[in-house]
Amino acid sequence: MSVTRPTQSYRQGVQQDPVVQRRRVVIPNSHGEKLVGILHETGSKQLVIVCHGFQSTKDRIPMVNLAAALEREGISAFRFDFSGNGESEGSFLYGNYRKEAEDLRAIVQDFRTKGRVITAIIGHSKGGNAVLLYASKYNDISIVINISGRFNLKRGIEGRLGLGYLQRIKQNGFIDVRNKKGKLEYRVTEESLMDRLSTDIHAACRMICQDCRVLTIHGTKDKMVPAEDASEFDKFTPNHKLHIIEGADHEFTSHQDELASLVIQFIKANYQKDGPRSKRADGTIDSRM
Repeated sequence: MSVTRPTQSYRQGVQQDPVVQRRRVVIPNSHGEKLVGILHETGSKQLVIVCHGFQSTKDRIPMVNLAAALEREGISAFRFDFSGNGESEGSFLYGNYRKEAEDLRAIVQDFRTKGRVITAIIGHSKGGNAVLLYASKYNDISIVINISGRFNLKRGIEGRLGLGYLQRIKQNGFIDVRNKKGKLEYRVTEESLMDRLSTDIHAACRMICQDCRVLTIHGTKDKMVPAEDASEFDKFTPNHKLHIIEGADHEFTSHQDELASLVIQFIKANYQKDGPRSKRADGTIDSRM
């Protein structure tokens, strides 16, 4: 495990930004729902996909800043809204972990048909769960970065749904979550709650291919997901690196430079420059990293 404290901006030393075009891209998922994203096009075939978290969008600060940092390094990036979030079609669901991994699958496959090489997938918060679930199922991405993801999905529910949530949801079939002003934010159905409770991140991490390089980044001041979860990822994920940023909150509000620097360094250190990996006959990946 490594720890960072405030350092110089990663922007220092970048002499000239590449020519970048940003454009809106729409890709259908397997349910026919349109997923909307922003492509940061640098002209490179290499592409990094950036995934947002719970009740978030592609336009939140961590996603925008990471994509911008990648483009400054000449790496194309794509940040998108999961189904039911932001500009994308579909209904917002509380659980939806596996479906979000399948949304990511649709994005990966679409860009691959266009000749792109998916260098890495990055997920923030719940998006971290999506990239890990994807890696455990498909084993076709060499670099996975989990930022502030939750290891134990049974934790953190009571804080949102209140005491006795299981009994109440079984009795009523749903729980409405309201903000401090009493306005409805979203409805949690029993089915969507069970989806979360039945999603086993521990098992998923153990299934990630040994050739896949995984980085977890977490902040010590994260009040949404405790930093202890990051240590659990480190225990059970093969070929894993853990980095803790001292004083950082859940969205790395005052630590965007450190976050971007770590992500870029990890990708550059682990990206296989001699082309995409090939699959063996047993479906696992042959890596020359």
